[in-house]
Amino acid sequence: MVRKQTAADQALRLHNQICFAVYSTAHAFNRVYKPLLDKLGLTYPQYLVMLTLWERDGVPLKDIGQRLFLDSGTLTPLLKRLEAAELIKRTRSTEDERQVLIALTPQGHALREKAKSVPQSILAASACSVGELVAMKDESVALRDRLNAVLGE
Repeated sequence: MVRKQTAADQALRLHNQICFAVYSTAHAFNRVYKPLLDKLGLTYPQYLVMLTLWERDGVPLKDIGQRLFLDSGTLTPLLKRLEAAELIKRTRSTEDERQVLIALTPQGHALREKAKSVPQSILAASACSVGELVAMKDESVALRDRLNAVLGE
């Protein structure tokens, strides 16, 4: 006997899950980014840290964590590896010793030039227009913000 599929049954189908669509898209992005970032000697999370520092250098660790939605326990090992690669320098604030400041080294600044081709490569791989990608990004950010609001973040 074949049971009729209810709306609740349909809601539990994998292909109907937005979380799976987002997850699998992120996985595809990571596979496209990997060879591009390998040329820079960066992992994807390290690339995100570098992007934040290329926008604003010499910032507290806390600021980077907030921008990337990462806690210090996740961020600290990333920063240690970037420091070992001589791309960043971590120092204690002279005004507040509890605060760790993150700054680019000359090598970190220089890497920015090499990274300039990454966004164009991602645009080409997506086969989307700039407008389409901007609209998807804006919708994704709005959804992220609504989900975070539910969690009180």
